[in-house]
Amino acid sequence: MTTDLPAGYSISTDPARLDRAVIHQWLSEDSYWALGRSREKQDAAMANSLNFGVYDSATGVQLGYARVVVTDQATFAWLCDVYIARGSRGKGLGHALVAAVCEHLAPYGLRRVLLATADAHAVYAKAGFASLEKPEQWMTLGAQ
Repeated sequence: MTTDLPAGYSISTDPARLDRAVIHQWLSEDSYWALGRSREKQDAAMANSLNFGVYDSATGVQLGYARVVVTDQATFAWLCDVYIARGSRGKGLGHALVAAVCEHLAPYGLRRVLLATADAHAVYAKAGFASLEKPEQWMTLGAQ
């Protein structure tokens, strides 16, 4: 992927490279949005999504993760579960990961890529995301 990734790191969509146990630990124990998520639920979510991993190029250790639900590969996608390991934050990996996701999705010509965040608005804004222009038009079914 050709995004502005710092030297010494790589991003891949190869599912064989994903460290599923580490991803589950990050999300179920350290994220505010997926605390307590079961391993079975996480594995099912990953199996039905486009997954991105950030890796240390020298060691191959996974340092970040993002998941995209590409519902129709034509009009809509949902970016979720974006996570950078605590010891690897502040290096531009989060921004590079989100940029790589956007670059990967660009050929689909999607009308909308949606995400939700409580604390990383600046990271997503750098990639072109903005707050909903008319939030009153959006509804949700389920937990908020």
